Amino acid sequence: MSVPLEAYLALSALLFVLGTTGVLVRRNALVVFMSIELMLNAVNLTFVAFARQRLAIEGQLAVFFVVVVAAVEVVVGLAILIAIFRTRDTVDIDDVDLLRG
Repeated sequence: MSVPLEAYLALSALLFVLGTTGVLVRRNALVVFMSIELMLNAVNLTFVAFARQRLAIEGQLAVFFVVVVAAVEVVVGLAILIAIFRTRDTVDIDDVDLLRG
């Protein structure tokens, strides 16, 4: 018994919408980063689902590169957040104004 492609795509769309909602609604920068990661994983699920349907490896290769880029994004983003927290004592997006001296 095989799971149909539509089920994977529906789950991927749900994960992407949840991630988008988290980015738009939440004000904590860490939660925003986690929501972005959720969106990237939704795209990864779509790549793997289409690669499985077509019996091709290109989707899995794309997922590999997306995971590498996501890992770099997390490292750079967390470094920036730590620097902001040390200077401003907050990671709330509304409270951080980087143009202020």
